[in-house]
Amino acid sequence: MNVAYVYPWDVVGDPAAPERLASLGVDAVALAASYHATRAATPHHPAHRVLDVPHAAFYLPVRASAWGRLVPRSPSWTTPDAYLQASDALRSAGLQVHAWTVLTHNSVLGREHPDVVVRNAFGDPYPHALCPSSPDVVDYCRRLVREILEVGRPDALILESCGPMGYGHQSIHEKTAGADWTVVDGDLLSLCFCSACAPRLPAGARERVRAAIDGVPAGDSARPPAPGAAHKTSFSSVAEALGPLADEVRAQRVGVSASLRQTLISTAREAAPDVPITIHANPDPWATGAFAALPDGEPGAEVLVANCWGDPATDTGRLARLRELCRPGQRVGAYVLALPPRPADPEAQAELLRAYAKAGASEFHLYHAGLASPHRLATMRQALRLIS
Repeated sequence: MNVAYVYPWDVVGDPAAPERLASLGVDAVALAASYHATRAATPHHPAHRVLDVPHAAFYLPVRASAWGRLVPRSPSWTTPDAYLQASDALRSAGLQVHAWTVLTHNSVLGREHPDVVVRNAFGDPYPHALCPSSPDVVDYCRRLVREILEVGRPDALILESCGPMGYGHQSIHEKTAGADWTVVDGDLLSLCFCSACAPRLPAGARERVRAAIDGVPAGDSARPPAPGAAHKTSFSSVAEALGPLADEVRAQRVGVSASLRQTLISTAREAAPDVPITIHANPDPWATGAFAALPDGEPGAEVLVANCWGDPATDTGRLARLRELCRPGQRVGAYVLALPPRPADPEAQAELLRAYAKAGASEFHLYHAGLASPHRLATMRQALRLIS
């Protein structure tokens, strides 16, 4: 199966959009039902070219009776029922509609409810990151899934950020590069010590993380490195940085994502038993973000999709690991970048698709058919034909 990702505003107000998407050779469209803030190019739309989306929004009507403490915002930049309008238009072109559902990535709710966001070992809040250890966040995600299935009636459900978000996040005028934090440092800064997570973590975990980030001995992490001090110790992995606490911290982290995931799968099966479920997943147990940690597999989902935006060798290794985690009948999808820095070259893109297929992918999830230029859309179309 080939799936093209789009936003509702790519379709609403553009009568040509459904046929343009169908012409790509895809079977389905992943249509955002819940999505975070962004600034999006709209190179095909007859009415605009750049759309500012200042906050996360829910693209179906927000029914007050459906929500608990956390209530999603409606969009002001498109119609409140944009998902429904776009879904109808796409189905009229013979396309399946999969509800692309962003769960814990929501800055507007995080700012309104700072008690439910991820906090690092220094106590710094990440407003974009709703923490799934919070019962209110789990309740919000459960209601979100149920509402999408009952009102949106999609052909399939796609769950993104089905676990904690972390440190890595593009912010307005991002000014973090000069701290020289490594990838491992970023993972350590993604560990949550909010009021819901901290009691579940082993004693000393916070101090170890702070010491690893600041390069000072554990137990003295309140003191930052002295000016002119030698470079701090670089750890090769989160496990090395955490030392004897690593297994316990890992179990807590993986357990939080698994609990949310299984709650939402149960909710989805109750609301729409026959709707397939796709999960954006990462086999790395320390993963955070759109592709949540799933190191032990998930038998309750039909499809596991891995991010394939980076180095092809790393991406194919990730796909192969997800393939190993699959139960009989489960499928693996590759989340394929059709935007820069990937070249708009059909042969090069087709070669990547072949490599992903060899690693175990039987679905291609194409990002992004609304953001891509006409030339890049043509590249998608030709690449799919080359491998068919």
